[in-house]
Amino acid sequence: MSATPDPRLKAETLTIRTLTGFDETVRVLGSKSYTNRYLAIASLSGQETVIDNALLSDDTVYFSRAIETFGHVTCDIDHATARIRVTPTGRPMRAPSEDIFVGGAGTPLRFLISMAGHADGTTIITGNARMQERPMGDLLKALPALGVDATAVRGNGSPPVRVVGGSFKGGATSISGAVSSQFTSSLIINALRAQTDTEITISDDLVSKPYVEMTLAALAEMGVSVDRDGYRRFTVPCGQQARGGQVTVEPDASGMSYFLAAAAILQSRVVIPGIGAGSHQGDVHLVQALERMGCRTEVGDDSITVTGGPLRGIDIDMEAMPDVVPSLAIVAAYAEGTTRITNIASLRVKECDRIAAVTTELRKMGIDVEEHADAMYITGGTPHGAVIDTYDDHRIAMTFAIGGLRTEGVVIKDPGCVAKSFPAFWQTLDTLHPDLESTK
Repeated sequence: MSATPDPRLKAETLTIRTLTGFDETVRVLGSKSYTNRYLAIASLSGQETVIDNALLSDDTVYFSRAIETFGHVTCDIDHATARIRVTPTGRPMRAPSEDIFVGGAGTPLRFLISMAGHADGTTIITGNARMQERPMGDLLKALPALGVDATAVRGNGSPPVRVVGGSFKGGATSISGAVSSQFTSSLIINALRAQTDTEITISDDLVSKPYVEMTLAALAEMGVSVDRDGYRRFTVPCGQQARGGQVTVEPDASGMSYFLAAAAILQSRVVIPGIGAGSHQGDVHLVQALERMGCRTEVGDDSITVTGGPLRGIDIDMEAMPDVVPSLAIVAAYAEGTTRITNIASLRVKECDRIAAVTTELRKMGIDVEEHADAMYITGGTPHGAVIDTYDDHRIAMTFAIGGLRTEGVVIKDPGCVAKSFPAFWQTLDTLHPDLESTK
């Protein structure tokens, strides 16, 4: 995609133009989750690291700039080549004089809370209004045992968070895995610089396990070993140094999901190159869900192909792939019968309450949705056009844009919110049809 900003990112609304079908190869930008992980590891490695095919989005740019404020590295971002170069400055990590602001970037904020434990001085980390509502209490409770004083400024377990750093000693701690796996990933990555071995015990069940697998895979790629006892205990031996050099980010499985969904509802064919059976991204398993719904799928070593067919509802537990729940939900709206998506309570504390948001917007389109605390039951039908509120949530905007490829009259409010994870989304959507246009 071009490095030139898409003017649609500044539009108030965008009307999606329908398609009759397509047969395309779609190149998806690098994984946001892996880009964030490689950035964090590179910043702690003490070695120059070049991250190729990086996802350059609001989240990853916020994270790059936040890391730089500690003074120990520079992060040179090249938008034209999708590359980030992380270079040590030779200076120690010190708390910045200004608050670190990360907008709505949830993973970076969680990683930064632990990272600030290495920086001498007091660091304040905060985000936008929604981020200041999101729970961080489990991570804040786990850090003191490792020598880090981290507290919520307002005493409510949410940002702004104050960290008194220079004291990440390591040792043993326990943490709940019930709210977010990112807390565990934050501890594992930042244990790289601990003074002693770090042992992290999960006190209950760990949600979104594939994201921890991605953390372990990224560390292994950078030469760092982590001992583990399943998902109950992780031990990071001290004294390890992540390698520098070059690393390439695989395509983003969450971003890929919208194009798989488009193929499903339009009975079309899409090929996504650069990602395959060896991926640790949990969202890749959306492919199997679509196959159960009636699509034909091929998962090779270096590509994924989905061909849509007559769709039927399924029952599915999506605890391990919450970010693609909206993508499956829009497919369910066009399927025969009812799709029951369960074990998704974590969606209540994302960029918005995604269970409520998807329910509300599908109902606007005339689809029957039964909303539960941790589930959605969606009965497919014939959706009609609607003006879609996006709740400053990139995934809501992209999900309902896919519905607009089949259903006339879908208007997306605040289309620019896709910049959080996929700034080139509208341009990539255009590749499905040579004449595709979107109007304000």
